[in-house]
Amino acid sequence: MFAWCEIMHPFMRFRNRVLTGLFLLSILTYLDRVCIAVAAGPMQRELHLGPTEWGWVLGVFTISYALFEIPTGSMGDRLGGRRILTRIVLWWSAFTALTGMITRFWTLLLVRFLFGAGEAGAFPNISAVVSRWFPERERGRAIGATWMASRIGGALAPLIVVPLNTHFGWRVSFFLLGGIGLFWVAGWYALYRDHPKLMKGVSEKELAEIGDTPEVAREHRLPWKIAGRSLNFWLILLMYHTYCWGSYFYISWMPAYLVQGRGFTPGQMAYWAMLPFLIASFCDLGGGWLSDYLCGKIGLKWGRRLIGGGGLLAGGVFLMLMAATTNPVVAGIFLAVSYGCQDSMLPVSWAVCMDVGGKHAGGISASMNMAGQVGSFVSSVAFGYAVSYLQHHHFSVYQQFNLPIYPLAAMLIVSGLLFLRIDPTVSVVADAHRHDPDPAQMLNPA
Repeated sequence: MFAWCEIMHPFMRFRNRVLTGLFLLSILTYLDRVCIAVAAGPMQRELHLGPTEWGWVLGVFTISYALFEIPTGSMGDRLGGRRILTRIVLWWSAFTALTGMITRFWTLLLVRFLFGAGEAGAFPNISAVVSRWFPERERGRAIGATWMASRIGGALAPLIVVPLNTHFGWRVSFFLLGGIGLFWVAGWYALYRDHPKLMKGVSEKELAEIGDTPEVAREHRLPWKIAGRSLNFWLILLMYHTYCWGSYFYISWMPAYLVQGRGFTPGQMAYWAMLPFLIASFCDLGGGWLSDYLCGKIGLKWGRRLIGGGGLLAGGVFLMLMAATTNPVVAGIFLAVSYGCQDSMLPVSWAVCMDVGGKHAGGISASMNMAGQVGSFVSSVAFGYAVSYLQHHHFSVYQQFNLPIYPLAAMLIVSGLLFLRIDPTVSVVADAHRHDPDPAQMLNPA
């Protein structure tokens, strides 16, 4: 009996039950996001959408997501993840289902815009929940588990959506995925509370393990004037912006790229589109765990930098190799490896927001994600225009879809170099104040 209790002990901790809820939420976010990319072929044919129009369909989600990211992320700091995440999932579930009712291009743009506005703030609020329920030494692996779940959702999407599209048409998949979110909402609102101290049944031992974590409070507004003077803050924003140029390709254009640019059938595409997400799911978990481990061995600064910067640099190199090869199988392997390298950085970047944000973790991570979604919007729309331009000038199909990859890979390399400049040991507020003039020196100038 004692041995069994020892095995089950980690699962009995309330913070791991909270993490299970966040894990399921992350699966749902990427099931719904990737669904439209997998359904690209039949949707484009039925709605008569070319590459340029499809680029706008993919991009308009990200621009509204970016616009509403900071307000919703900051609301999580002040109102808590129980209410805010419930509202987010209800909203995006409704607009996922509405996507299945679309018959016109402009209506689709409107629904996708409102979809992005509703889903904005999901991951910043996940980060805020982790910052309240997990001690610093466990945050990298906890946020890594949630990003692992998102990639599982991305991997499942082709396996679910392609058969549904084949047998029932593309609209059914949106109706089905829109309904699943309601079950999560019911469980989350009933069982979750915004701080360990508010949850009945959390032991004194676990409260001691979690330690002093930020509580929900209405005064937890990010001091924007102070944050704007922090070099760390701007490095985080620029790093994530350039990262999303390469990363969003997998959520937006990858299924169309595999079919049109590499010649895979829709059935083959389902498995090749699953592979990057499958590899990335393990790299998310491994990246968060390895970063936490290195932080304990060599310190917070390089424990975060080595995994974050190294993963981005390797991801950029493999994406360039993918575009350069003419062998579709080798290209599919490089495509998946690149995404795995990129995603080893992902939990580290969100852990950095907790490291430097403190009680403002939701606002800092929302700012980072907003900057990233601007990159997602620009890159997805620009990719569509680039394909159209190369088609118009009679480039080969291979060139039409592979030449636009090189700028995405280059931005990943820039992102890796920026990550190596971020200092997670210095909070955004302290970073801003260390550039303030020394009062003593002002009173006694040399």
